[in-house]
Amino acid sequence: MRPGIVARALRQDLRQADFGRRRFRLRPGPAREVLEASGRAFLIGLNASVEPASDALGRQVSALEPELRGFAFEGAGMGCALLDLLLPVRRGRVAALLRGPAADYPHLVHVGIGWAYARLRLRPFFRAPAVDPLLRWLAWDGFGFHQGFFHTDRVVGRHRVEPGLSDGARGIRDQGLGRALWFCECADPDGVALRIAEFPAERHADLWSGIGLAATYAGGADAGELARLADLSGPFRAHLAQGCAFACAARRVSGIVPAHTDKAAEVLAGAGTDVAAEWTDRALAALGAHPSTLAHYQRWRAEIRHLWERKSR
Repeated sequence: MRPGIVARALRQDLRQADFGRRRFRLRPGPAREVLEASGRAFLIGLNASVEPASDALGRQVSALEPELRGFAFEGAGMGCALLDLLLPVRRGRVAALLRGPAADYPHLVHVGIGWAYARLRLRPFFRAPAVDPLLRWLAWDGFGFHQGFFHTDRVVGRHRVEPGLSDGARGIRDQGLGRALWFCECADPDGVALRIAEFPAERHADLWSGIGLAATYAGGADAGELARLADLSGPFRAHLAQGCAFACAARRVSGIVPAHTDKAAEVLAGAGTDVAAEWTDRALAALGAHPSTLAHYQRWRAEIRHLWERKSR
C-alpha cells in the first residue's frame, strides 16, 4: 500500500477536538480552550506521524507551544502504532519514535499506543509495539481515554466496560477513562465528582486517579477549583494524588513544566512538582529489578499512594 494512501486513510479532522461537536460540558472561562488545544495538538501529532515526509512530525511539533508537545507525541504514538499494526512488514515506528523525537515523552507515547488498539477495536496485549516493559501498561490508560472520548454515551453515560477484562486491566483502563472525564466535564470539579458518583463504587478509585493525572498534566482549573477537587475526592484523595504524581513525572522527564502543573502539584499532592515526581521514582525502585507485569504496575501505583499518605500524616 502506498504511503500517501495510508496517510489519507488515517488522517483525522482537527474539529474532532471541539467540545460542542463532542457534546461535552461547555462553561465560561479558559478551561474549554485549554483542553481543546491539547486535543488539537494530539491530532496534529497523529496526522504528522502518518505522513510520508520523514520530517513532518518534527516540523509540526516544534511549531506548537512547548507545553502542548506532549499531547502531539501522544498522538504520534497512536499514529506510529497504527502503522506498525496495519503494516507489520515494516514495523519499528514506535520504537524509532521513542528513540528519536519523543525520547523525552515515553509516558505519552505508550498511552498513544492504547489509542491505536482502541481505534482498531483490539485490546492492548503483550506484543504491543512498545519498548518499556512497565510503561507498556499505559496502553490500557490510552485505551480507556479513547473509549470515554469517542464513545461517551455508552462508556460514560451507561458505564459500559468491554467484556472479559481482568480487574487489573480494567483499573488502568478506568484511570484513562477518568482522564477523559476531565475533558467531558470541561475541568469542572463538581461535574467530575457527580459523574464519578454515578459509576459503580468499585471503579471510583481508578477514575479519581485519572482525574488527578489530567488536572495536573492538561490543566484547565484554577487554584480554587483544584482545592475544590481535592475536597470532593474524599476517601480517594490518595488516588487523586497518585495521578497527580504520574503527571508530574511525565512533565519532569520532558523538561517542560508549565505553571498549571506546579500549582496542581501544590494543591493535589501537597508537594512541589519535583517531589511528587520523585515519589514515582522511589515507588519504582521499591519494585525491585526489571518490573514488567501488571501486578508490578499496580504495586507501583499503590506505593506512590503510600508515599503520599506518609507525607500527609
